[in-house]
Amino acid sequence: PRIASKMVARKRKRGDASNSNESNKKAKRAGNESGGTAPNEYVIPAPVSQGKWKNKERVLVFSSRGINFRTRHLMHDLRTLMPHSKADTKMDRKDKLFVINEVCEIKNCNKCIYFEAKKKQDLYMWFANSPQGPSAKFLVQNIHTLAELKMTGNCLRGSRPLLSFCLTFDREPHYALLKELFIQIIEEDASLVEIGPRFVLNLIKIFQGSFGGPTLYENSHYQSPNMHRRMLRLATAAKFREKQQMKEIQKQRQEKTIVPVDPTEDVFETPAEAKPLRIETVPPETKHSSKKKGKAFKRQRKTKQRL
Repeated sequence: PRIASKMVARKRKRGDASNSNESNKKAKRAGNESGGTAPNEYVIPAPVSQGKWKNKERVLVFSSRGINFRTRHLMHDLRTLMPHSKADTKMDRKDKLFVINEVCEIKNCNKCIYFEAKKKQDLYMWFANSPQGPSAKFLVQNIHTLAELKMTGNCLRGSRPLLSFCLTFDREPHYALLKELFIQIIEEDASLVEIGPRFVLNLIKIFQGSFGGPTLYENSHYQSPNMHRRMLRLATAAKFREKQQMKEIQKQRQEKTIVPVDPTEDVFETPAEAKPLRIETVPPETKHSSKKKGKAFKRQRKTKQRL
């Protein structure tokens, strides 16, 4: 602390002499009033807060192994829009989620956005406050990256992203918790021209701890991707089964319908005359071909004439 105070004092001497003397006098008075500092030391007053909150959070944005190209582009877009984010290598899918808290501590991050891929087709997104919590798990759907949208809005590289919430986030308690979590991780509330990316977050659960703990809220309307695919397969199977049943019913109807015989149908039919059977005992005569077998070709005849 002594070295820092001397360096600050020297920097102050470079400026105006009157201002530096006044500041030195104030620092000496503060030191004399406290009584615990030496007369040669200077006490620097704490900075005065202007009453405006600034986001000084550090957010770790990374993913697990097995993500596809679209998820990778989405993660890159979020890192580009959030200058206070940090990156890390992909985490192994066999590791437990509590390891992320240690990674955040190593990276000096107190917030985390984690992309969890399953079956190379389902994407889950975690928003967590590390290490105390809370944390929320979402299912990500309908992803559109910045390169795909090509919005008219523009922003400076390194500027903070802005969020806009509807009135529903102020009515329900779990939505209010998510709003506060998003504001702390991303940025404060505002409204500007949209630049992207776009994606749908389907809430699954909200946990009290970081990546686990007691469940604070669970979405009763949530349907897992496996169940959704199972329902689609059952619907297609039921449709195919219905078509087969309709074909069988049509066959049965055709068999049951008997067309009555018309008695006047055979009135104009005349019986054909019976032809006598003729058995040939003599073999047919062979036909001789009129072509000459030893006749030369036209090209050969011309060559003989020339010679």
